[in-house]
Amino acid sequence: MDQRTLAFINLYAVLGTLPELCRLSPQAQAYIRNQNVRLGIAVKGGPAATLVFENSTCRLEPGADNCTIKLPFSSPEKFNGMIDGTVTPIPTKGFTKIGFLTGNFIKLTDLLTRYLRASEEDLANEQFFETSTRLMFHLIVEAIAQIGNEDPVGQVSASYIVDGKIQLSIKDGPCAHITAEHHKLTAVQADCEDSLSLMEFADMKLARALFDGKVNAVACVGTGQVRLEGMISQLDNVNRILDRVALYLA
Repeated sequence: MDQRTLAFINLYAVLGTLPELCRLSPQAQAYIRNQNVRLGIAVKGGPAATLVFENSTCRLEPGADNCTIKLPFSSPEKFNGMIDGTVTPIPTKGFTKIGFLTGNFIKLTDLLTRYLRASEEDLANEQFFETSTRLMFHLIVEAIAQIGNEDPVGQVSASYIVDGKIQLSIKDGPCAHITAEHHKLTAVQADCEDSLSLMEFADMKLARALFDGKVNAVACVGTGQVRLEGMISQLDNVNRILDRVALYLA
């Protein structure tokens, strides 16, 4: 596992799922209600982005200079340590907003962890199951792009992906696509009408079973539960990158 790649995944895929959590969860919305905070995260030798909380919404913007709270990290390992709870960050800006960082932001990330590492008991609740699966889908699509761009093994697979869009979707559920341009990948959490290839899961339950490693993806293709269309070489190389997602998100 490459620590720099993991830092990109942790910022853009893991923390990058917070906007979707705030969109889907009333509890998350309550944590950011009436907040006006720009949390900048800058990793030396790695990614930099800002989580913007305003008007009960959240979004992720590139760069960490325009922020009200700034968390700098001296290395990808230090930032990854914050995500796994072994490193306590020290802000260099925004001490008047520290209450948000140590209060509602922690509650928000704890809620995200509960959804992403859901217990069987939580998943027995239909609404929780759907929200959790949607968040997992969002996370995995973003992680594919980061691994394709930053991970040495993933870069090899990305180098074989021709320019164009690869649509990923769950039937009657969320839809996203990966845009490949000059072997760089960008995750877009939206449908597209001009994709060169498509990978679609039959339903939310199947997608969740695949995400949790409980069913075999190749077997699901054989039974038609996973539908593949279009440029197979694109899908093959995206699948190779997808195989590495579990390594980073375990």
